[in-house]
Amino acid sequence: MPVIGNSANNVDSLLGYMMKSEALETFEHALQDSTDLLKHFDELNTKPPPPDIEVLKRASLVMALAALETYFEDRILEAVKGTCSNNKSDNRLTNFYRESLETDLKYFHSPNTERVRQLYKKYFGVDVSEGWAWNNCDPGKAKAELNRLVKKRGDIAHRSLRPTTKDAQPKQHAVTRDALRKHIYFITQIANATDDFLTSKI
Repeated sequence: MPVIGNSANNVDSLLGYMMKSEALETFEHALQDSTDLLKHFDELNTKPPPPDIEVLKRASLVMALAALETYFEDRILEAVKGTCSNNKSDNRLTNFYRESLETDLKYFHSPNTERVRQLYKKYFGVDVSEGWAWNNCDPGKAKAELNRLVKKRGDIAHRSLRPTTKDAQPKQHAVTRDALRKHIYFITQIANATDDFLTSKI
């Protein structure tokens, strides 16, 4: 927990710590599986590296994006729960609101930019992608990168992208170690930025 001091920065840091959503805490726990897979890859990565350990990197990226997808779902459920608990006027409306979201989440797969934007826009009237900004990254870059990673996850999950013995020339690995490290960082930043944005808007 941040040290409490007299500076405005310490106060802001404390407020940010206190306002972290349950969804973000769950995301951070789930993401540990991805970082653990990367650690296992490093431990097994001898010279020359065994070809069968490449699956660890592909699995790590798939799991990281699955954690992000679950975060988007959990975060909006958490927000809707809070909204409904504050609305005591009409139980029929709150029930419809909740049931409508539950139905939409059944079809919420592959969290690309447009699907995430539409979901949060529908229930809270905000474009969460506007908050996807941090050091050296603006919303435009973040949206494009998320779409690229979601497509890559789909290719890995459905087409494997595992090199075959039929390949005339060795193919570049679908996920390099350095790229995976950057992907996990990016996914973490998307979740944190979304959480901060929603905290300020809802």
